[in-house]
Amino acid sequence: MPLPKRPLVLIPARLASTRLPDKPLADIHGTPMVLHVWRRALEADIGPVVVAAAEPEIAAVVEAAGGQAVLTRPDHPSGSDRIFEAVERLDPEGRVDAVVNVQCDVPTLDPAAIRAVVAPLAEPQVDIGTIAAEIHDPEERGDPNVVKAAVAFPGGARIARALYFSRAPVPWDQGDPQAPLYHHIGLYAFRRPALARFVALPPSPLERREKLEQLRAMEAGMRIDVARVDTSPLTVDTPADLERARAHLAS
Repeated sequence: MPLPKRPLVLIPARLASTRLPDKPLADIHGTPMVLHVWRRALEADIGPVVVAAAEPEIAAVVEAAGGQAVLTRPDHPSGSDRIFEAVERLDPEGRVDAVVNVQCDVPTLDPAAIRAVVAPLAEPQVDIGTIAAEIHDPEERGDPNVVKAAVAFPGGARIARALYFSRAPVPWDQGDPQAPLYHHIGLYAFRRPALARFVALPPSPLERREKLEQLRAMEAGMRIDVARVDTSPLTVDTPADLERARAHLAS
């Protein structure tokens, strides 16, 4: 099955972050963080890129830089709900066949990772594509803030089916510290019908337990495949993360 022909890249962004207020507009070397992400999404060159903004301040920054933004309701419970509203407003005729959700807080994201997240959709049974990178830092193996994807890549394959996602170190390594664990990176490529189905589902038991939205899809029988990438981007959640992002991009 060919890849989606009309993908749309959406970057959900809102100012109401408790640990880092006004996060999308955080300055990184004279440029708001959301614009760093927007530019990397443009470099991926897989389709139009639009910022789904919760507030007019974000939309104004994007439009002043020459980008496209769509204003969405500020009270969405998740980025997935925000991008669904955005795609329905931007494309009521249904021409867009896949929606790529790129978080606004990954300013070091490699454009190749955005291209990789769409690759699993070449398999017709896949509803959602995502990406993961092998964990090399031993401290991250047990860190609950580093989400793990339980997935096998047989024979060096670059894409495989996700079996589970957890904050715990899964799968069990049987005492072998060299057994690979994979860091799940929260980018998603939804088929358009899969996104509509997903946002209509209620929060699921495992989702609530792990606080991982993707488990809602898996509990509903939706298939998620994972593309393996080489590196994980830095996610900016705190002022300390912001300083690390500034140092990384300065180099």
